[in-house]
Amino acid sequence: MDLYVTEAGEGTPVVLLHGLTATNRYVVMGSKALERSGHRVIAYDARGHGRSDPAPSADAYRYEDLRDDLVRVMDERGIERAVLAGASMGGHTILRLALEAPERVAGLVVITPAYSEEEFGDADSLARWDALSDGLRTGGVEGFVEAYGDPGVPEAWRDTVFRVIRQRLAEHEHPDALADALRATPRSRPFPAIDSLAAIEAPTIVVADRDEADPGHPLAVGEAYARAIPGAELLVEEEGKSPLAWQGSQLSKVIAGLAERATV
Repeated sequence: MDLYVTEAGEGTPVVLLHGLTATNRYVVMGSKALERSGHRVIAYDARGHGRSDPAPSADAYRYEDLRDDLVRVMDERGIERAVLAGASMGGHTILRLALEAPERVAGLVVITPAYSEEEFGDADSLARWDALSDGLRTGGVEGFVEAYGDPGVPEAWRDTVFRVIRQRLAEHEHPDALADALRATPRSRPFPAIDSLAAIEAPTIVVADRDEADPGHPLAVGEAYARAIPGAELLVEEEGKSPLAWQGSQLSKVIAGLAERATV
């Protein structure tokens, strides 16, 4: 299984991990600020996403699989320890590695986390993921959009949400593999409970979005992660402003700032 990996720049290694249905460019949104500021930036498409190969089986999109892919990407590039920045699924993956192999993690930027043990396995939530999977498999991008339905955001954000959804989904070479991931990943626990994050020792920033623009990644979840991780800093955009997670250059500055204090 080949993973599509990009690498640019020199200096402190930073590995970027995207969210479910996204690709490698949807962490810092194509910004080149990190490599220009003296960082070795590695970003890759998760299995079944973008230009990476599908997983060997339809259920092999669990967080243990995603963790192993992250370790493989680092090992193949001779990186023993790195600053890790991950959005949503990518954020859950880097937390998994930080708990199980803390020696590999110099710092963490956890962007718009969504996993909550209270809601894990919720029948309505899983039914929605399955509907998105079926919509993509049978109707392509527009089938996914139809299954997605009302995004539950103010009118000012609706066009942006649907434009980004269509752009992201258009970048996948293996839509059936992505449909498999939409079923398998939400059925996998990245870690046992929020309280288990208290074991993380790496310097951490949690970037959360307000619910008005991004209800799928609740602000309360980001706040809970920041409380659970010792010394974690919580960053949230000002009310009425575009989410920080959507601003690649600003997010790059956040990651670079953490990298400056991390020990690699």
